[in-house]
Amino acid sequence: MNVTGVGLGLRWEFLDRLIEELPKSVDFLEISPENYIGRGGYHPAALEWLAERYPILTHGLTMSLGGVEPLDEAYLAELRGFIERVKSPFHSDHLCFGSAARDGGASVLLHDLLPIRFSEEGARRVADRVKRAQDALGVPMAVENISYYVHPGRASMSEPEFVSRVCELADCGLMLDVNNAYVNSQNFGFDVDEWMRAAPLERTVQIHVAGHDVFDEGDFVPSAKGKKLILDTHGADVPDPVLALLERVLPRTGPVPVLLERDQAIPELPALLEELGRVRAVYERVFAPVARSA
Repeated sequence: MNVTGVGLGLRWEFLDRLIEELPKSVDFLEISPENYIGRGGYHPAALEWLAERYPILTHGLTMSLGGVEPLDEAYLAELRGFIERVKSPFHSDHLCFGSAARDGGASVLLHDLLPIRFSEEGARRVADRVKRAQDALGVPMAVENISYYVHPGRASMSEPEFVSRVCELADCGLMLDVNNAYVNSQNFGFDVDEWMRAAPLERTVQIHVAGHDVFDEGDFVPSAKGKKLILDTHGADVPDPVLALLERVLPRTGPVPVLLERDQAIPELPALLEELGRVRAVYERVFAPVARSA
């Protein structure tokens, strides 16, 4: 399945209206399998109905590719069956760790996406886990660059070098989150275009765009009063600088699917589709426009 165009991250807040209207301005839907695996009732049935009408891409939250504990084989087996049912052509998850082993060996979810040290050793460990996940799932994997707020230990390579090394060793795709790269560039003071030039954009299989919120860092660390801190909340409209970055990146990635993410302060579907239209306008300035009706 060749998925392209612009799509929405499916959220239950607008599920019913999406089913009622089936807007043609949505080219595909992305879903997190963790919200459906092991669940019965309305939501899985609604997803099955939508999967007959929209291409579905799967994006995971809990694989913990940067962790050290063994991958959860039961989860991978369930995930494989789920991916087969919705016919996602690949599966993506975050380049982070999100679980840790407690005393006694049991692993617990941390409910956060935590960064890993950028090192050759770390890249090899993550790549090995990505390869094992690909074998278990039966579809290609893609890894997503995350937003982070502290460096975990001393880095021996830059983030784009690290992402490139993981993708090379695992022979996997890149889920490029342009908002995450922009947020990190603002918080840590680096050139995001230089980051993009060093990243393996030729391996991009999908792009995420989202909004963020700006805070006074003094709200968290009193000694940092007056310093700007950007949090990747997915709780605001995609700002112009992120859309401009998307427009600069797309010529290098080609017409891969671009997803609008919204996880907080989710507006009504018409407002969300209006924002999706702004993303589509960028897409169509770069590639040949395709006629759509909302």
